[in-house]
Amino acid sequence: MITAEEFRGLAKYDPETGDFTWLKDRARAKAGTKAPRGSSRYIGYRIDGKFYFAHRLAWLWVHGEFPVGHIDHINGDEKDNRLVNLRLATHQQNLYNRGANKNNTTGYKGVYFLEPGKYKASIKENGKSKHLGIFDNPIDAHRAYSAAALRLHGEFAKVA
Repeated sequence: MITAEEFRGLAKYDPETGDFTWLKDRARAKAGTKAPRGSSRYIGYRIDGKFYFAHRLAWLWVHGEFPVGHIDHINGDEKDNRLVNLRLATHQQNLYNRGANKNNTTGYKGVYFLEPGKYKASIKENGKSKHLGIFDNPIDAHRAYSAAALRLHGEFAKVA
């Protein structure tokens, strides 16, 4: 595993932009060039045969050690590695900050279609699903979810 000192000798991190600039020539990049952002969900780089996520490298570069737990992207954009967008989180807190699942048909996190004109709101609390009620429209169900998320998940609640 790369150390902070080794990585700082290999790349410069800009906390304002979240970008890395290579300080030494690499197989596919010259010194002084920005490290590519890539096309996958998360940005990552292979260093000495090992793959590292850019958000974890940013934390290493700034704090001198890899985070013990997870790193949460506050705004939900996994490619936004500005320091102000990164925070330590547990696995559960990181999940709280996710949007609605791709297969969600209502467009609202925590809101499920039951039958025409009926929507169920529920939320996870300590790994268990908690029923919040049945509503006549998805907006009211979403309001119930949002209030519960803010109460139960605090700063990690994703309500938008």
